Parts: sequence; structure tokens; C-alpha cells
Amino acid sequence: MKIVGIIPARYSSSRLPGKPLLLVRGKPMIQRVYEQSKKSKLVNDVIVATDDNRIYDCVKNFGGEVVMTSVKHRSGTDRVYEVIKNIKCEIVVNIQGDEPFIDPANIDKAVNPLLKDRSFNVSTLAVKINEVRDLMDENKVKVVFDKNYFALYFSRSCIPYDLNYNNSKTLDLKKNNYYKHVGLYAYRKNYLLRFSNLKVSYLENIEKLEQLRILEDGEKIKVVITKKDSFSIDTKSDLELINKL
Repeated sequence: MKIVGIIPARYSSSRLPGKPLLLVRGKPMIQRVYEQSKKSKLVNDVIVATDDNRIYDCVKNFGGEVVMTSVKHRSGTDRVYEVIKNIKCEIVVNIQGDEPFIDPANIDKAVNPLLKDRSFNVSTLAVKINEVRDLMDENKVKVVFDKNYFALYFSRSCIPYDLNYNNSKTLDLKKNNYYKHVGLYAYRKNYLLRFSNLKVSYLENIEKLEQLRILEDGEKIKVVITKKDSFSIDTKSDLELINKL
């Protein structure tokens, strides 16, 4: 079964322009993501999908595989779709381009459920939240799931909401389990083709989370719990922090 990893990368980030080319401990961020992704034991090929010649040239220069895509895409998933629609494969992994030290084992964790069970088409990761500030951070997406680890909902808000606590300072994270969504997706190619042709959904538009389009479509998303979080770089301060670590 052929499995392809796609790293969507665009230059025009609103908070951190040129993000894929910024140096992380001496290497462009996109190179670090690519090299980590290549260490996956299950992914056969890794391809960068970009709409910018500077990123394209950078990937070529370090010997990576890269494809130019349209500048009109609304999301990274749309960019992934353009690349894989003409590639023969069964499973596609959407790998975030701003996580330079992504753990290759997490990529394999996301893929494994699709190899073991053909009854669903999408899988993703979550990690336990241990800090209240992360729970309250709208940039860190939370997820709740059922007893079979299928996602019930994703939100930027604190979910589930515990009525026993009237403010964030009294929340007990040892008593209640909260999970952060790790933005790594594995899809069966056939479903990704369907998903990319769906219109933006109601909940997706409110929360600005495209995985809600999948749930609103009636599709299941398998959630795999990992103990290894992945640090994403969204701001200049994030970049400074990760270069100090």
C-alpha cells in the first residue's frame, strides 16, 4: 500500500511572512520538516507542495521533492489535493510545514489506524493538556472523542466545559482530561478527493477549523493519543524560543 506525505508550504503567512524559509538552528524550517518526515517508517514518499518560487528553489537546493501548485488555494488541504489527485497512492498524510521537529513516530501513529481498519477514512492525533494556559489558548485546538476514540467535536474553546469550576484558576487538569489536537491528518485518498470538493461548512466557518467540515459531512475521524507534542512556529517569539531550546 503506497503512502505519500505532503507538506503544504506557502510564503505569505500573515503573522510570520516567509515562514518556511526562516532558519531554525541553521536550516530552513521547510528542510527540517522534510527531513523529519522522511524518517517515517510507513511513508513511502514526501513531497513539498508550494505556490512560491523561493520555497520551490530552496527545496530543490537541499535535494527534496517539490511541486508547484496554484496560488488560489484556501487551505493547505486544497494544496495537498492538487498534488495527490494525479499520484497513485492509497493513503495521504497532510504534514504541517511549521513543525520543524515533528516526531516521525507521530506520522506513523496517524497512519496505523487506516492500515488496521478500513471502516473509516481519516485519522489524526491528540495529546493530553497539562497546562491551563494551553487549555485557554484559542490557538490550541481542543478535541473530545467517544469511547472508541472517534472525534465528537473540535473547538478553540475549552471543551468539555466543567460546571464544577467557575474560572480557569480552579480547574483541575489531573482530575479532568483535556486534549489538544495535533494537526497531522492521514486520509484515504478517495475520501480526500471527496472532502476537497465539499463546500465550507457552517461550524467550520464559525471556528475556522476545516476538520469540522469532515464531521459535518458525517465522516468519522479516528483520534490517536500520543505523548509527544509537536511545537509549531506561528510567531517571531516562537521562532526565538525554539532556537534557544
